[in-house]
Amino acid sequence: MKKTVSPSRTRRNLFLILLLAILCVGAVELAACSFFAPAVYEQITAPVRRSVQTAAQVCGRAASAVSQASEEAHRLVSRRIAAAGVQATVLWSRLTAPREEGLLEEDAQLAEDPALTGGAPAADPAVTELNVINGQEILTGGTIPIVYFNQGSEAWAEQPYGTDDIGRYGCGPAAMAMVVSSMTEADADPLQMAQLAVSLGHWAKRGGSYLSIVEGLAAECGLTAVSLQERTPDALMGALTGRNLLVALMGPGHFTKGGHFIVLRGVTLSGKILVADPNSQERSLMEWEPELILEELSRSTAHGAPLWIISQNLSDSG
Repeated sequence: MKKTVSPSRTRRNLFLILLLAILCVGAVELAACSFFAPAVYEQITAPVRRSVQTAAQVCGRAASAVSQASEEAHRLVSRRIAAAGVQATVLWSRLTAPREEGLLEEDAQLAEDPALTGGAPAADPAVTELNVINGQEILTGGTIPIVYFNQGSEAWAEQPYGTDDIGRYGCGPAAMAMVVSSMTEADADPLQMAQLAVSLGHWAKRGGSYLSIVEGLAAECGLTAVSLQERTPDALMGALTGRNLLVALMGPGHFTKGGHFIVLRGVTLSGKILVADPNSQERSLMEWEPELILEELSRSTAHGAPLWIISQNLSDSG
């Protein structure tokens, strides 16, 4: 059966043939014009070339902008990847660092005014003084002269303790710096002890130090830390004989509102206790009743808390 071609389709085909013929003729004439009438050819083609050049420039600028945006995006992504890497490293160090048990909320260390301010004894210069010897502050009158460090002093307050600072959270490193500097030939200071504590996993973010800091730093610096189990005035004073010192974790009272490490450094002739408080020079020059010290000790018992006897290793004492 013969198909019938619609008139509209016939007209469309004729239009396309005619358009093709016009384009062919135009192309032939334009080619001939380029040989026989270059000026006319230039006049005809110049707008087209300008349009093409403009389009090319626009495309070039767009490509350049895309390239710059891509580079900026690459730099941004690189920075974010680097930042994420740092965060991941910090997180990994926190996850893999030894986590210590027994750091109760009330034992978290934060330098602030003590819970109790009344009833504190007066300082007696005849018993103990703070002198400067060879550029170091030395507390006298105790079992041994104590190299004194105040965590809130200009030299240490802003120094880092992990991501915290020594001024607010560094009583542990400052107390151990006093012990190590006074009992060994090492030139220890709060920053060095803080760095060592972090490397050994004793730093507790926003909590000061894990209670393992006393035994850990003592062992690392050639000293021995042993828990004092008997909590009586006689035991306290007996432990301070010879060249021993005591590190005490205090609870709320005359030394702190929360948790706070101090050093017990000697006994006076009248039976009072001398301390080295890394958060108070004033309290370090007072004589304290042993009963008050015992009453205000932390209730924690992890890692030998709240009292450690610090002594030299037998091999080192000769």
